[in-house]
Amino acid sequence: MVITLRLDRYICTVLGDSFAEIESLGAPEHFCEDELLGILNSDKRKCLTLKYYAKKILYFLRQQNILRNLRVFLERPPEQQSALEGAVLVDRYCNPLADITLESISAQIEELTDKVKKYLRVKNATHPSLRASQGDCFVLENLEFQSQVICALNAVLYDQLQYKGNERDYYNPLNSYIHQVLLRRTGIPISLSVLYMTLARKLGVPLEPVNFPNHFLLRWCQNQRRSEDIYDYVYIDTFGKGKQLAAKECENLIRHQVGADYYSAISTSELLLRMVGNLLNIGKRGEGNEKSYQLLRDSLDLYLTINPDNVQYLLLQARLYFHLGIWPEKVLDILQHIQALDPSQHGAVGYLVQHTLEHIQHKRHPVELEVKKRSEPDHRDVLYSVGLIMKHKRSGYNCVIYGWDPKCTMSQEWINTMRVHQLSKGADQPFYNVLVQDGTCRYAAQGEFF
Repeated sequence: MVITLRLDRYICTVLGDSFAEIESLGAPEHFCEDELLGILNSDKRKCLTLKYYAKKILYFLRQQNILRNLRVFLERPPEQQSALEGAVLVDRYCNPLADITLESISAQIEELTDKVKKYLRVKNATHPSLRASQGDCFVLENLEFQSQVICALNAVLYDQLQYKGNERDYYNPLNSYIHQVLLRRTGIPISLSVLYMTLARKLGVPLEPVNFPNHFLLRWCQNQRRSEDIYDYVYIDTFGKGKQLAAKECENLIRHQVGADYYSAISTSELLLRMVGNLLNIGKRGEGNEKSYQLLRDSLDLYLTINPDNVQYLLLQARLYFHLGIWPEKVLDILQHIQALDPSQHGAVGYLVQHTLEHIQHKRHPVELEVKKRSEPDHRDVLYSVGLIMKHKRSGYNCVIYGWDPKCTMSQEWINTMRVHQLSKGADQPFYNVLVQDGTCRYAAQGEFF
């Protein structure tokens, strides 16, 4: 009961821009989660605000736990890092409120393995893979036996179950989430490769991931011993229904030549970077709506957990948080890290530090609000009132107005960065302070709403 009261008090005061105070709850994480779920599952329709913030805190708590699990995963020796487990961690981090576990995904993989074994039994009842028990780790030495597994795998996945590459909606983030790949039987080269490679290894065929440009592949060694010669491998295109390619045939997929380095096998952590990088690019391609911002935030968190010293993405993360007006203390930590890694970024870092400090100072010593009346002559162009629920035309987000200015009051640099001059009437129109459905605050022109 005490915890519930403390959670209620915290939820009533949280503004959605920082969760630094979450530690002050002083309760075990699982107990907090139970209380939050109790609030979310409550049938009280009058507690919508409480439920909204309970959901945000639960989202945050679960993501922090998943990041801890990911760091532990990355500290293991490479041979103990399963691509499937890594893909599940990525999936869970981007969908923390969904019921996704490694155990449930592994159970579905076992069902697929049994289907492949059933097909293989019809073709060769004495195949050694049929004698392997669940959880056995083995490698078939005979290349013909390996070939029979690959044929059975293709027949089950692509012919029987109709798994396919998503050519029509390639940049849908669902293609990268392993639980959605299994549910929809649809994916992109890297997610299909994780599934295919996992199944093949369970049946004794050691396939390796290949970070081929613009088209992820798997390679299958045709030599008795591990070889450095790219021509000793067959390359499997899981996006192309398991099509087998010789080394230089792979270049036809991307229509340009590449060096031998692009045919090398990569580690699990490199595979995860490629997977997260795909999600990051999808977030950057977005229309600036709440979903694309959330995907960008989540994928940046994952990428920088795997590769914490990437200056390009550290700067992108700092700019994103600064743009959204959230977590200024974390922005300063990121900027300090960038400065230590690359002093040549002093200009960009200095600008963000200055304005972030101003933001923090403003929060500590807020300026007394100006009283505005729409009835005044200078405000006759203001069409919308505080409290109205609006929708942004281009970005698609829903929001509520909590303030307005008769004209844009931001700096010229902000106006240039946000391309305000491209809007009808530019900066010479009313601008509104709005609270977006995802909990962030924005500043947007009147002509952008309906």
